[in-house]
Amino acid sequence: MTIHMHIYPKRKITHLQDFDYSQNGAYFLTIVTNNRAYLFGSVLDEKMVLNDAGKMLASVCHEMPEVIPELHLDTFQIMPDHIHAIIVIEHVGSGLCARPGDSRTGNDDMYKPVSLKNKISLFDIVGRFKSLTTRKYIDGVRNWGWPSFEGRLWQRSFYEHIIRNEQDYQTLADYIQANPMNWEKEKER
Repeated sequence: MTIHMHIYPKRKITHLQDFDYSQNGAYFLTIVTNNRAYLFGSVLDEKMVLNDAGKMLASVCHEMPEVIPELHLDTFQIMPDHIHAIIVIEHVGSGLCARPGDSRTGNDDMYKPVSLKNKISLFDIVGRFKSLTTRKYIDGVRNWGWPSFEGRLWQRSFYEHIIRNEQDYQTLADYIQANPMNWEKEKER
């Protein structure tokens, strides 16, 4: 008797293995649609023009901090096939979490991590975002004729970067803001 086993390629791990992603801190995120499908609008004259699905994403971004008190959405940019965001996780009562421009820091240690057990993590937040937006997008496909997607709305993983200081924050915030202006150049790569 022969047993056939499928050997799946190992996924590339992009997250820090020993880092506690429930720590207070600031994070840069990029979440991309499955197959890089253009589902949320288009870039016209270096400006992002959201379609109804893109407006739904923006609405979810604004609503999430209302239902997740530990989440502060600093800035975000929806693009045709992805979203960039800077979020801050701040567990209330767990110590200071300085925000950009906060005079309490006085150095490059802008977001001092505080380890917490059983607290919401970056992975929980992204998971909730993906789940909620997928449900709402499916409703849009069924009820308003939005373009359907193949398999899943979002790629399985996401890109994250732990923001370590003010310069890092400013570089990423500028990148997010300039993303629509750089869209054509990025597509050519």
